[in-house]
Amino acid sequence: MVNKKWAAKRITINLASTEVEMLETYCQMTGRPATDVIRELIRTLELRASA
Repeated sequence: MVNKKWAAKRITINLASTEVEMLETYCQMTGRPATDVIRELIRTLELRASA
């Protein structure tokens, strides 16, 4: 049985150069990898039920 908490799916995204710069700067400032930062941002998304 696969532990779904750790099951992974690779996703490729396209970012504007300014977005890449922002992400890289933030990662350098915090010492965190981009993957962790992106995961945290996704977890903070508010999901709303469709009407």
